[in-house]
Amino acid sequence: MNCRTTFHALAAAALAVCAAGAAQAQQWPTKPLRIVVPYPPGGSSDIIARAISQPLSEALKTTVIIENKPGANGNTGTDLVAKSNDGHTLLLCDVGALAITASVYNRLPFNPSKDLKGVTMLAYSPHLLVVHPSVQASNLKELVALSHKQQMDFAVTAIGSAPHVAGVAVEKATGAKWEYIPYKGGSQAINDTVAGQAHVLMNGMLATLPFVQSGQLKVLGVSKSTRVALLPNVPTIAEQGVKGFESGTWQGVLMPANTPSAVLEKVAAELTRIIRTPEVRQRLSGQGAEVHTMTPTEFTTFFERERANWAKVVAQGGVKID
Repeated sequence: MNCRTTFHALAAAALAVCAAGAAQAQQWPTKPLRIVVPYPPGGSSDIIARAISQPLSEALKTTVIIENKPGANGNTGTDLVAKSNDGHTLLLCDVGALAITASVYNRLPFNPSKDLKGVTMLAYSPHLLVVHPSVQASNLKELVALSHKQQMDFAVTAIGSAPHVAGVAVEKATGAKWEYIPYKGGSQAINDTVAGQAHVLMNGMLATLPFVQSGQLKVLGVSKSTRVALLPNVPTIAEQGVKGFESGTWQGVLMPANTPSAVLEKVAAELTRIIRTPEVRQRLSGQGAEVHTMTPTEFTTFFERERANWAKVVAQGGVKID
């Protein structure tokens, strides 16, 4: 076989693979989809999952089922998706938290970089630093001073979560003193802070803003580089002395690593279209979440960068779980 014949054979094989992938994507889905949210109902990921599920069902002409699978700081649900092989299971989670996981845990039943593929980012909401209304502080400086006078319980969605690590970063930068109280998700952490069983909370704006607007929580800072339009009078944490500080909750969708690229691209295209529709965008922006989409390739690059950045913060804060 000469070089020209070999080239044509390879080209034909490549075209055949592409054609097979395209045909597979056209036929997919062949059964209901599961969107696994690895946290309890009521948190940022759950809110977004419920906002996109019906439009996605209509677009793909199949049933879309949301399953909340909390446990082990989100690792239970993530492991379920990573090991699924039905081709119809999606993970919708806090991508920042997933990027932190490998640094916080000494052992994991899955490898987030090898066992999962990014589909698309959906939205971003900065963290709000809030306190129970009874806490006698109106800004970060007063809160830090108060933490030296009395015990300050800091509710976190889970040990090693993005809000927890962000709280550690603020603590280290300001010299604050607080005790971290772990919960199984953002909604539970919010509820206990509203009830006064915890004093301080850092959580995604999407799930937390309604409680600020109702007066059940008092907001002291926003973890974004600039102030947010819905809270124009609330200074950023960076403005209050933690130079360059920025954190937040990034919601995105991932699928098992064995998912065909053509299927990933099909899901990414539909989710991107849905999250950008005026109805969904307005619903999310009204609670402080910004629609933010990425291609699968961009998503992968973002994830690896976040993993490297948070690894430094985790190391500085000494946050480790066996």
